[in-house]
Amino acid sequence: MDLVEAIRQRKSIRAFKPDPIEKNMLVEIIEQAQRAPSWANTQPWEFVVVTGAKLKAIQDAFIKRGPQGMQTSQSEVARPYDFPEPYISRIKSMQVKENKGRTSQATPEEMAARMNLNFRHYGAPCCIYLVINKNFVYQEKGVNVWSLYDSGSAVQNLMLLAVDNGLGTIAQAMAVVYPDIIRKELGISADKVIALGIAIGYPDWENEVNDDYRDRVPQDEITTFYGFS
Repeated sequence: MDLVEAIRQRKSIRAFKPDPIEKNMLVEIIEQAQRAPSWANTQPWEFVVVTGAKLKAIQDAFIKRGPQGMQTSQSEVARPYDFPEPYISRIKSMQVKENKGRTSQATPEEMAARMNLNFRHYGAPCCIYLVINKNFVYQEKGVNVWSLYDSGSAVQNLMLLAVDNGLGTIAQAMAVVYPDIIRKELGISADKVIALGIAIGYPDWENEVNDDYRDRVPQDEITTFYGFS
């Protein structure tokens, strides 16, 4: 597939088929994703790929703990504390479109259903966890944000390569809000930051939720050129 076409087709998938993914395909995708740039070629990313009973055990434990557990257990990469303008307006615009024009807040029942779908990785048969050595992220003099930036480049490569292989993905902060559960099931050591979960699988294109194609702000709002005639 042409690179530009893969970029255009990539979207966050929120309904997957249960069909399993061949391990060899995932190995090839991750190997190619490693061509991402990183500071002095440090390559801070590591990937933990989970499917089957282990993934179900994680999902079941997340749902059992529920959203109320987030008050005392948070992901190991800080979430945004505030959304100033223009970011909050972009979120609200997305939410109105997502709710088919309804401007009122979702009901508690709707929010609970969404949370369960999130915790189930939207039905994806596989989740790829991004992990980074903790001593490279959190250092004595401050947070090494470049390790996260570099890892994000690898994750973007991975998601585009998924499209090229007929797969879909969604990068989920909610997939790592209970890192202790993931550590228990997978034996990930405490010296690793569990930074992100990427649900991956074959998109269910019959589900209308996957018709959503989210807008981007006009290019001239976010780009400034100097020195051009």
